[in-house]
Amino acid sequence: MKLKVIVHEAEEGGCWAEVPSIPGCATQGETFEELLGNIYEAVEGCLSVDLKDLGVCRI
Repeated sequence: MKLKVIVHEAEEGGCWAEVPSIPGCATQGETFEELLGNIYEAVEGCLSVDLKDLGVCRI
């Protein structure tokens, strides 16, 4: 799966990134390397869903 990630410089230092195709998926880091690791975690967290939260049950 390929996702577009937009990286911005933060005014207070470091940088932050957002994933436009996943509403609310954003993260930050003090360095670009830290940001890259955080992006993976943010996407994984945004895409993980507990089926109970969706009202899905086993039949």
